[in-house]
Amino acid sequence: MPHAPDEGSRAKGAVPPSADTFESQVLSLVPSLRRYSRSLAKSDSDGEDLLQDCVEKVLVRRDQWRGVNLRAWVFTIMTNLYRDRHRRVSQHPSVELDDTLGLTAEDASGDPLEKTRLQQALNALSPDHRTVLMLVVIEGYGYQDVADMLAIPIGTVMSRLSRARRQMATQLAQNNIVTLRRPK
Repeated sequence: MPHAPDEGSRAKGAVPPSADTFESQVLSLVPSLRRYSRSLAKSDSDGEDLLQDCVEKVLVRRDQWRGVNLRAWVFTIMTNLYRDRHRRVSQHPSVELDDTLGLTAEDASGDPLEKTRLQQALNALSPDHRTVLMLVVIEGYGYQDVADMLAIPIGTVMSRLSRARRQMATQLAQNNIVTLRRPK
């Protein structure tokens, strides 16, 4: 009768989890989650913190997943974590001293399409509009999926997306950047 490998032999062989395990499915979502968390948090470091909190919560609460749509479930958790964190911060605002160190003027000689201007336009959106825009345009969710994740009517998703696109187009046009087009 074959025996299960002990802890010592597993550490030496270090076999990665198979593609059908819960952990590997969550791991495959990390690039999308990282992109989404950074857009919500408006900074790389806060986005990484949000990503870590989300993955931790997903792994701790794996028994609550119903087995239907892991991607939607995980994105919903991240959205809710962001909302809770944003609510706490807005009730108790503070300024980090580290954020003020090393401030330099923006290089005006750079490319007008540089990442920072797009980031600024995205950050100018309200959190609700930015969330819908990121989920639909960047992550590729359908309107109904986003409505379900955010627990809002589908019409609200559509109107927030429309307003977000319009505001982004206006902001980018002011900065002499090509406007966003609808994906086909």
